[in-house]
Amino acid sequence: MKSLGRMFTGESIFMSTYTADVDDAKIGFATTVPGDIKAFNISELQGGLMIQKGAFLCAEPGVTLSIALTKRFSAGLFGGEGFILQKAEGTGYLFLEIDGDPLERTLAPGEVLKVDTGNVVAFEKTVSYEVETVKGLGNIFLGGEGLFLTKLVGPGKVLIQTQNFKDFAGRILSFMPKSN
Repeated sequence: MKSLGRMFTGESIFMSTYTADVDDAKIGFATTVPGDIKAFNISELQGGLMIQKGAFLCAEPGVTLSIALTKRFSAGLFGGEGFILQKAEGTGYLFLEIDGDPLERTLAPGEVLKVDTGNVVAFEKTVSYEVETVKGLGNIFLGGEGLFLTKLVGPGKVLIQTQNFKDFAGRILSFMPKSN
């Protein structure tokens, strides 16, 4: 059932496990697009970590991943990134794939951070997550960023990425020649 849950979050149904047969063995992981890798010790976080689909890279065996729905169905339905997140809990290190550069903020209680939905990577479970409509007709029609923003309310850690690869790929695709 866990593999079925991973499928709904955009991950592979299968999870590879690597075990060293000799001392001092090393394994390397890389991002699929230009970016960075961010490590989190899950046991140091307040209640675990909520992760956007596609951000999970790998984890130690003590970390468990499960499916998590956003609190409000409308947040996922209209937010552009889907209403299914992953929840990481347990003990050990979790490694996330970041498009572009990672930016980490620790929000104070009640502090608000509004971010384009494609740039949210992860946040502690103590952070409130919802999607809101961009205000003002000028922003909607001339802003170029879409109709929705993710509103994150502290307390807790938030990780965002400087690039949304899906948006970047869409912009590149618009310049590609069309076949007749």
